[in-house]
Amino acid sequence: MSGTNGPVGERLAPGVPGDRADGAKVILPGATVGILGGGQLGRMMANAGSAMGYRFVALDPTPDAPCGQVAEQIVAAYDDREAARELARRADVITYEFENVDAGVAAMLKEESYVPQGSGLLYTTQHRLREKRAIEAAGVRVAPYAEIRSADELREAAERFGLPCVLKTATGGYDGKGQWVIRSMDETGEAFETLSKARTELVLEQFIRFEKELSVIAARNPQGEIRTFPAAENIHVENILHLSIVPARVNAAVLAEAEKLAARIAEGLGVVGLIAVEMFLTADGGIFVNELAPRPHNSGHYTMEACRTSQFEQHIRAVCGLPLGDPSLMSPVVMANVLGEHVGPLLEWMAAPDEAAARLGAAPKVHLYGKHEAKHKRKMGHVNVLAKDTDTALAWISETNIWRV
Repeated sequence: MSGTNGPVGERLAPGVPGDRADGAKVILPGATVGILGGGQLGRMMANAGSAMGYRFVALDPTPDAPCGQVAEQIVAAYDDREAARELARRADVITYEFENVDAGVAAMLKEESYVPQGSGLLYTTQHRLREKRAIEAAGVRVAPYAEIRSADELREAAERFGLPCVLKTATGGYDGKGQWVIRSMDETGEAFETLSKARTELVLEQFIRFEKELSVIAARNPQGEIRTFPAAENIHVENILHLSIVPARVNAAVLAEAEKLAARIAEGLGVVGLIAVEMFLTADGGIFVNELAPRPHNSGHYTMEACRTSQFEQHIRAVCGLPLGDPSLMSPVVMANVLGEHVGPLLEWMAAPDEAAARLGAAPKVHLYGKHEAKHKRKMGHVNVLAKDTDTALAWISETNIWRV
């Protein structure tokens, strides 16, 4: 991998990484971006970056993975170090599409290739206790929590926090997995015994009685420029994101504070690329950060049509050291996840659309991920519904039969 030293603004040959005078590396179109992970986030990242002129290669253990359908793919396990080195040989810059990438492999790649995100953020966000401490260090509130090492500690903490409270594994949980909502003290023993089988630390969180769930995607490039996307209001069904509503139905002060907190976290953690900040909004206007994801995020899919710059283009811009794009909202939008049980109804609608969209003035934009098996509750795609306002978009979602399964 070659480099060119020169003043800021010096022209570089297409595809040749260069070092700016401020030390940040610039990877220009024509270069190859390597992605650890080949799922739908990598696919959408590659689609956005290909339009800018970048090439892509992904490492993923699943043959013909979603990203592999639109980019080169190395089929290998995430902890296969030789495969990771092959990814490094083919790529000018390496990023990741989900946070459960093997941190040891990411650390090795940081030493042997160019991984602007580094491995430290992965190390932090892969572990709930480390993540919470990092958020607090950035000056942002999280729900009261306690590390749990025994059933007796769990009972004592549950009595202190009050019921309900939520016991979680420190690593490996997503979409509600690795969690137990404790609603009575009689459950503490079983909850501890069950989640202890994961062989990781446990953390108990006080249950926050929130009015709304919000999220903000923040981007930061190596030069320290930060841009935030408009806050999304998120609605979950059975612990899986169902809808993201933008603009979020909260007042302007809350929107501004949510974006400010996300920017503070991006700065405090030295993020390069994207970080998704999930938050709880309480009835009195308080905001607590719930979780972080150092990558493009499901709740940011609305940006693909509704914003001047999508989250996926922004991520590529950030990791390649380019100036960040304008993230401003161009249209109200509601993103609806398409799970396995929704694929059939969606395809039927696509073959014979009803008149609701035209009557309501809604513009549904379909994105399917190329997964081969439509399993129940598996994320298969999403639909971005653009409209004059979010009520209209929600009316279209309600009138279709797609999400009634």
